Amino acid sequence: MNNVYILIAEDDPVLREVYSKKFKLNGFEIETVKNGEEAIASLSAKSPDILILDLNMPVLDGFAVMEKFPKGKRTFPILVLTNFGNEENRARATKLGADDYFVKNEMTIKSLLEMVENLLKTKKMWKK
Repeated sequence: MNNVYILIAEDDPVLREVYSKKFKLNGFEIETVKNGEEAIASLSAKSPDILILDLNMPVLDGFAVMEKFPKGKRTFPILVLTNFGNEENRARATKLGADDYFVKNEMTIKSLLEMVENLLKTKKMWKK
């Protein structure tokens, strides 16, 4: 997985650290931000291979980030991670172009890594 750049937008410092360490151990280049405003600034500067996006963040939430980078106009998939498992949030995230959706308490880091690797394979197929 050489030179795969992942942006992680997550307001929880413990989770940010866990995700960052685990992905770095697996050979990914990682940048983390703690709110939607920082995510938008980072995405405007450099497009990631994948954005891992928390929905519930201060300043601007994940929905605002997805509105700023609609599916048809971005070059990267978005993997939503949230504490909100309700259908309303899932439907809104999907409508805004989330490529996948994970409820944090239902997932493991291993399943998150697998999801990222699957999205990367899919993304390579988009480019062919």
